[in-house]
Amino acid sequence: MIHKPLRTLTAATSLALAACAHSSPLLDGASMTNASGKTVTDRQPVKEWPLRFDSHKFSVFTYDTYGARVVYAGQLQIDQDDDELKRSSASYGPDYQRSWSGIHGMIRNFPAPAKVSWRSKDGQTHEAEIDFGEIFKDERVRHNVPRDEVADMANGEYRHEPSIILEINDRTIRVYMRAFIPTKDFQIPGNPYSDARDEVVLVETYTY
Repeated sequence: MIHKPLRTLTAATSLALAACAHSSPLLDGASMTNASGKTVTDRQPVKEWPLRFDSHKFSVFTYDTYGARVVYAGQLQIDQDDDELKRSSASYGPDYQRSWSGIHGMIRNFPAPAKVSWRSKDGQTHEAEIDFGEIFKDERVRHNVPRDEVADMANGEYRHEPSIILEINDRTIRVYMRAFIPTKDFQIPGNPYSDARDEVVLVETYTY
């Protein structure tokens, strides 16, 4: 039986900033080849705003749960031991989301809803279906960079693949997006590898 969650929309975001460890191939001085095989070097302001995506990466992270199991995009994404209570998010500190990123990539928008089952810390069983196609139906990239701060890109096209991240935390499921957004200015003064923002943005919260 699938429980009906109490659904809460939120615009809250993580303020964590991750400096990019390498330059994007779209931002360096080298030429690149487009889908038709034509070499392009023309960097322009982004043509489409808001930024949109047609494929994504995906990962699941669990805290204070037993036996979490998630099936999405035709794959078993996670299948954890039913006898082991996962550590709490608090035990990792306030920046526990810092290392999150999508692992399963090149998922075209959008497969059928993710099927999720787990037991909360109190031992109660839960099941849910999370419909990313509905959550992200406008295919808009969630990020915090104003248009006038986004760096010019090859042919003015945004080609990065954002991550959709599912957090299962005791009785709460949260859906996030993490997207690499090249910026005109360094985010850390003097650091040439900080020419982007890569933040975890909270999109949806469900409580069970």
